[in-house]
Amino acid sequence: MGNHSLFSEFILLGLSADPQTQILLFMLFLVIYLLTLIGNLTMLLVIRADSHLHTPMYFFLRQLSFLDLCHSSVTAPKMLENLLSESKTIFVESCLAQAFFVFATGGTEACLLAVMAYDRYVAISSPLLYGQVMSKELCVGLVWGSWGLAFVDALINILLAVNLDYCEDHTMPHFSCELSSLFPLSCSDTSANFTLLLCSSVLHFFGTFIMIVFSYARIVSTILSISSTSGRSKAFSTCSSHLTTVILFYGSGFLSYLLPTSGSPLEMVFPLQYSVVTPMLNPLIYSLQNEEVKAAVRRVLRRYFNSLT
Repeated sequence: MGNHSLFSEFILLGLSADPQTQILLFMLFLVIYLLTLIGNLTMLLVIRADSHLHTPMYFFLRQLSFLDLCHSSVTAPKMLENLLSESKTIFVESCLAQAFFVFATGGTEACLLAVMAYDRYVAISSPLLYGQVMSKELCVGLVWGSWGLAFVDALINILLAVNLDYCEDHTMPHFSCELSSLFPLSCSDTSANFTLLLCSSVLHFFGTFIMIVFSYARIVSTILSISSTSGRSKAFSTCSSHLTTVILFYGSGFLSYLLPTSGSPLEMVFPLQYSVVTPMLNPLIYSLQNEEVKAAVRRVLRRYFNSLT
C-alpha cells in the first residue's frame, strides 16, 4: 500500500471537538442513518413486491435506493463511531478504501441520475414507444455501465493515491476520507493526482450533469408543445421527484468542491448533505411526490395485514 512508514493512521477531526455537541450530533445522525436504512429498504421491498411498479422508471429507482444504502453506509458508521470515540483515528488503508467507495458510489449515482433523466425524456417524448425503447436489456446495460464506469474511474484514482507518502500532519479536518482531503496531507508530489481527479470530476460529474441538462431541455420543449394544461401538469409531475433529487445531489456536490476552503466547520455542511442527508430524503421525495408509490405502499400493506387475518 505504498510507503506509509512514518505513521499508519489518520485523525478525522470530525464535526465538533465539544463532547456534549458530539453526543447530540451522534443522536441526530444515528436517527438520520436509521431513517435512511428504513426508507430505502422499504422502497426496495415495495418496488419488488408490487407488480404495478415493474417498469423501467421504478427499476432505476430501485437501483437508486440500493445505491443510497451503499453510499450512506460508506461514511455514516465510521462517523458515528468517531463521534463517541476519543481517538477518532482511521488506518491509512481503511481511509483509502473509504475514499474509493465514496468516489465509486458517488460517481455511480451521478451516472444513474443521468440515465433516469434520459428515461424521463423517452417516457414524455415517445410514450407509445417507451416500452420498446427502454427495454429490459437496455435498462440493465445502463445500470451496469453506470457502476462499471464509476468503479473504473475510482480505481484509477486510488491506485495512483496508494503510492503517496504522508508526513507529520496527519489530521484531516473532515468526518470521512475523500481524495481531495487526502492529497494536502501528502509530502509527495500530488500534481498528477490532482490533475487526474480534476479530469475525472470534469468528465464524470460535469459530463453527467450536462447530459441531465440536455435531457431536461428536451423534456421542457416537449411539455411546452402539449396543448392542454392538464397534460402539461401530468407530464411535469412524472419528473418532478427526479429533478428534486438532481438539485439536492449536484447542488450540494458542486458547492462542496467549488467553494474555496476556509477551515470553517460550516464547510462540512455540503458534504454531509450529499453523503448522509440526501440518501435519507430520496425515498421521502419519491414517495410523497409520487401517487403510484403511495398507492403501491397501501396495496403492499393491505396484502400484509390480510395475510395476518
